[in-house]
Amino acid sequence: MLRVRATTAVKVGTIRPEQLKVSPVTFSTREQRMVLATEMDSSTPESAFDLSRYLVEQKKAIDVALDSALPVIYPEQIYEAMRYSLLAGGKRLRPILCLASCELAGGTTSMAIPTACALEMIHTMSLIHDDLPAMDNDDYRRGKLTNHKVYGEDIAILAGDGLLTYAFEFIATKTQNVPPHLVLQAIAHLARASGAAGLVGGQVVDLESEGKTDVSLETLNYIHAHKTGALLEACVVCGGILAGASAADLQRMSRFAQNIGLAFQIIDDILDITATQEELGKTAGKDVQAGKVTYPSLWGIDESRRQATQLVADAKSQLEAFGSKALPMLGIADFITSRSN
Repeated sequence: MLRVRATTAVKVGTIRPEQLKVSPVTFSTREQRMVLATEMDSSTPESAFDLSRYLVEQKKAIDVALDSALPVIYPEQIYEAMRYSLLAGGKRLRPILCLASCELAGGTTSMAIPTACALEMIHTMSLIHDDLPAMDNDDYRRGKLTNHKVYGEDIAILAGDGLLTYAFEFIATKTQNVPPHLVLQAIAHLARASGAAGLVGGQVVDLESEGKTDVSLETLNYIHAHKTGALLEACVVCGGILAGASAADLQRMSRFAQNIGLAFQIIDDILDITATQEELGKTAGKDVQAGKVTYPSLWGIDESRRQATQLVADAKSQLEAFGSKALPMLGIADFITSRSN
């Protein structure tokens, strides 16, 4: 059993949040190995939390909700293309974080499930577009051929567009038992994270920086705080918004998410060097081939791992005020630095 214990974390590390401008399916064997790799001991039974079971159950619920959210209707090709990437698997960490943060703030998973699904739709859009030849140009994603390799570049672009716009429709029409002004606030926060002020802006600076050898740490932080971190931060904050969290609690959640978002990217950079294509589910070594500056290229692998670990410790310290209610999110934070894909 995977166990996580709430501990008092010390704020350490050189990267701080304020530096950032900012159908039931079970886990595959690879994902099971990844979950089990994060096993931790707990000295007191009451503080033990079964993260492995939690992730499996939440992933199952999200996969069922996503499957029913997007039926195939006319014109069939575009819906099939959208479903191809949306239901291709994955860890579902982003929607799980949304559900966990809503519960953390006193809400329920049913209040947050439409937003959680929307977050996965937007994340899937970003993967479809990121894999296009004009962007990162990859042939595999989640162990399958990328969308444009199956449906062509034209349909892949439209599939991403379809998922992005449907995501906001889904939140607006399917969210229940949440005051309308909070739904609107969540939509606004997610829209900002998905656009030029967030994901899109980070992708632009990432493309502009390819092949350059003088990319600074500040620029690298900007890229990943926006390209990866903004949407991940929205996952956590939107869950809190829907539950009616206070401004102070939303700020704590935001700082938590900013730290784990950057830690997530550092681990991604390490895995691009150290993992195989089978483990990653996508082409390995893409960053080096594209001439990208990464955290390992600036710090080396050992220092990069240390920085990721410190960021997670700092993230966890933000949730001390929530006590045992934060155990799912604390467990996910640890999971980020121990994952293998």
